[in-house]
Amino acid sequence: MLKIGEFSALSQISIKTLHHYDEVGLLPPMHVDSETGYRYYSASQLPRLQRILALKDLGFPLDHIATALDEGINADSLRGMLLLRRAEQQERVAEEVERLARLEARLKLIELEGYMTNEVLLKEVAPQWIASLRETIPAYRTIGALFGKLYGALGPLAAEGPGVALLHDTEYKDHDVDAEAGVYLMQARSVNESLRSYQLPAAIVASTVHHGAFDSIGAAYGSLLRWIETNGYRPDGPTRELFLHVSVPVTREDASNVTEIQIPVVKM
Repeated sequence: MLKIGEFSALSQISIKTLHHYDEVGLLPPMHVDSETGYRYYSASQLPRLQRILALKDLGFPLDHIATALDEGINADSLRGMLLLRRAEQQERVAEEVERLARLEARLKLIELEGYMTNEVLLKEVAPQWIASLRETIPAYRTIGALFGKLYGALGPLAAEGPGVALLHDTEYKDHDVDAEAGVYLMQARSVNESLRSYQLPAAIVASTVHHGAFDSIGAAYGSLLRWIETNGYRPDGPTRELFLHVSVPVTREDASNVTEIQIPVVKM
């Protein structure tokens, strides 16, 4: 058996916490010396301790942990709960990373107010053949997964032209985004039945080119918004984000990315 200090060091749990677990009946010592009052623990108690810590991380209050342990929660059940919690925590981390990126991008936009705008052009784009996959995706940041599915189904055709994202929602949405991932084609092509091959119609578009990370593309959209309003136009169709250059591996933070944003417009 091990003295409480030795058990504390090897289990990486403080003596104070071990005392508390003893007091509430969660993890009593294996032996208490009747003369000195010294507590002794055994390595055989580690599995119970790990279950206590796992349930604590899952959010169980200590009295519920005692009940769960007394009812004999098995390793498979505990593993399943931990895997679920891990997935939830990973999603929270991803959301916080995205929120931080948005904050940094908005700070940059505020700093650049009055100093820098993207040049906006009004131009006519010809009809364009496209192979695409359209789905409702969880959020804008997940469109990369949609492109992964598209390229996997396209095979060699994926290299025929640049990628393009079409955003079909008429308003910004935090989730359940109607998005289409596509590749421009040189001519009509037969594609996998899970995909669609069709011709995008000709359009008059307000266009600007964003040189920089996807996370900072808001500046380009701001320039387009101001130009459309000032010149008496309104949007008239899904926004097209044409990826002229994308870093490999693809990251939202890479400043070398080049994206042309095209918003079909009509005179008010």
